[in-house]
Amino acid sequence: MNDKSATRRAWIITGPTSGIGYRTALEVAEHGTVVLVGRNPAKLRKVQADIEAAGGAAISVHADLSDIHSARRAAEEVASLDLPLAGLVNNAGIMPTRPAWSEQGWELAFATNHLGPLAFTDALVPALPDGANVVFIASSAEDPEDPMATRAGFRGSRYLSAQATARGEYRPGGCIQPGGDAYATSKQGNLAAVFTLAQEHPQLHFRAVEPGFSPASGLSRDLPPMMKLMTKSLTLIAPLLPAMSTPKRAARNIVKVLTDTSDATGTYSGANGKPMKASRQVSNPDYHARYIAESRALLASVPAAPQK
Repeated sequence: MNDKSATRRAWIITGPTSGIGYRTALEVAEHGTVVLVGRNPAKLRKVQADIEAAGGAAISVHADLSDIHSARRAAEEVASLDLPLAGLVNNAGIMPTRPAWSEQGWELAFATNHLGPLAFTDALVPALPDGANVVFIASSAEDPEDPMATRAGFRGSRYLSAQATARGEYRPGGCIQPGGDAYATSKQGNLAAVFTLAQEHPQLHFRAVEPGFSPASGLSRDLPPMMKLMTKSLTLIAPLLPAMSTPKRAARNIVKVLTDTSDATGTYSGANGKPMKASRQVSNPDYHARYIAESRALLASVPAAPQK
């Protein structure tokens, strides 16, 4: 941390070490101090060094958001920094193609993409000043009627309950791609969080952003070798295709939403920066409230970590 960080506004970003998260961290550094929250200390140091080399200020906080204890500790650490917090980007996300489980024994995508960020945000809310912006990175994969998502093989969220999703159980008739249902269902949780938290905390602004399909996003790290090769080829032509995005283009849009000074809350914008419709399912107030209530009940089953 350099001397500038004491007076500049501070922006928190999770998952800042690759893809869209990395580009967003560099972009938001132009607006103040960046609090980098991630699970790989060496990669965090690299991003922090890149920001500082460009004249910015950054602080690293080590956390594995799939572990609820770690997510809560990270929120406490960020709050204890006593920085002038201005906003948060919940960017961390994965799409594992094989069954995997979190520290609490929950399906890993659900824990990483939804439960951990929800626990982190809930714990951080008391430290956020009135008017702060909280951005969740969403995905159209949750919508069974989205044409791009369905062409990619997704069939929307297959949510039954938080407990079932944590066990890796989904409504039938879903995606044939391994990990697709887990990803779509967990990302719907981010929209449910935005819509519900916006109602619960009117003093803050909760916003969702669909960054667009970006072959160079960090999600490609979880793909099989052949799909990784195809993704690498798409990366070369992505800037020329209107239906695709790039980490740099997505980052600009995310930072624009993050630093927007309007009172807009409970909003969802697409890769083009324009308002976007969520699925009919998660747009239902009773449904998104149930999704979050069930998620919080699951989180409440994780006792507070013992003090060291």
